[in-house]
Amino acid sequence: MLVPVLLSGGVGSRLWPVSRELHPKQLLPLAGELSMLQETLRRTRGLEAAPPVVVCNEDHRFMVAEQLRQVGAEPAALILEPAGRNTAPAVALAALQLQATDPEAVMLVLPADHLIQQVDAFAEAVARALPLAQSGRLMTFGVVPDRAETGYGYIRCGSELSTGVFELEQFVEKPDSDTAQGYLDSGDFLWNSGMFLMRAATYLEQLEAQAPAMMAACREAMAGAASDMDFVRPDAEAFRACPADSIDYAVMEHTALGGVAALDCGWSDIGAWSALWEVAERDESGNVVAGDVLLDNCTGSYLRSESRLVAATGVSDLVVVETADAVLVADRNKVQDVKRLVNALKAQSRPEAELHARVYRPWGSYETLVCAERFQVKRIIVNPGQKLSLQMHHHRAEHWVVVSGTAEVTCEDRVFMLAEDESTYIPLGHKHRLANPGRIPLELIEVQSGTYLGEDDIVRFEDVYGRGEQPSGHSEEIDT
Repeated sequence: MLVPVLLSGGVGSRLWPVSRELHPKQLLPLAGELSMLQETLRRTRGLEAAPPVVVCNEDHRFMVAEQLRQVGAEPAALILEPAGRNTAPAVALAALQLQATDPEAVMLVLPADHLIQQVDAFAEAVARALPLAQSGRLMTFGVVPDRAETGYGYIRCGSELSTGVFELEQFVEKPDSDTAQGYLDSGDFLWNSGMFLMRAATYLEQLEAQAPAMMAACREAMAGAASDMDFVRPDAEAFRACPADSIDYAVMEHTALGGVAALDCGWSDIGAWSALWEVAERDESGNVVAGDVLLDNCTGSYLRSESRLVAATGVSDLVVVETADAVLVADRNKVQDVKRLVNALKAQSRPEAELHARVYRPWGSYETLVCAERFQVKRIIVNPGQKLSLQMHHHRAEHWVVVSGTAEVTCEDRVFMLAEDESTYIPLGHKHRLANPGRIPLELIEVQSGTYLGEDDIVRFEDVYGRGEQPSGHSEEIDT
């Protein structure tokens, strides 16, 4: 059976400030109404494939699960990586999971943050490669280049095995511009897409042969895996001991079983803001705009507004991206360097590197609107049927005003309902809980007041999501 394996562990730091470490690009709607993860899942539905296996970061688990739920997907497994170890170990976890239920499973390995504009062409390439994968080839997909691109790795094709399918002769690192032009002119090179098609059993055999220490660590991690709600948790200690490497370096560059299928489908890895400019519809002056943007005499620029008006005049070849808490201005031809800014933010322990002003939680989200001495104001969204933990604060009281939806409030021994335009007061030191029993999102405004307003002022007594509970009821995990 063909099984999509979606890799959703990346960060996408070059797409800062929209992509953040705790809300990365694969979970964002960058090129349409759906997130990149949801788009990746949707393009597998025409392949007569089994339910997917999704491998994601522990920190993203609830957002990934919610996005899958939104598009009606029930994964065969949602595997949580205890730590990032690159693609080879991540695929090994999925392959070991599949081996337990289907020894003949064929994995279609897809990064969850790529854009494919021509889904039919993608499906046709998968169909061409599938017989070879079933017979034991480790197939990858090489994108037919349309320019001398220096931002991608390349694959040299060998002899043709069947129409549009070739022996994999060589992986080549990102070239300089003259070398890239030579690759384009030769017609023997394809862009390395990072997508693969292979039997799970064959991949594990080759990983065992080429990287035995990695294989041993992954096998030990999955042997000690535990099921937690809808998640599969590999043994953390075993997996952290695993060497980190990509599929290319660990397996594909060494195996004699490699093959490559040519793919011409409007592909992009959306690795930087310039990639979104390239694939989006541009105006007559070569500009791409998203959100509330006003332009005057601008050319060749990408401007994106998330929360307020962005106005520009007399600029060319710029990227301007605005969010509620940060603004990026960059030369469109140098946006690969945005990663250096993110590293600088991390070095300064700036929260903008990790979190948005809107913070997502398993029950919904919250956004800080005003923060001042002794008070702050938040906008809270609780998804239908969800509830926060039963909790208490030592240093702050809270006022809740319902904007829309219906709130079920627990305050000490009282449980009562609040409708739109109704409010309540939660005194300091009182146990309380907020829940949404309705069918639409609950939106409310929370005003906190007190001597200390940090998110670590919380004692959690009950939590349906099992987040870091301790016998005393105390937890350091951030909540609201």
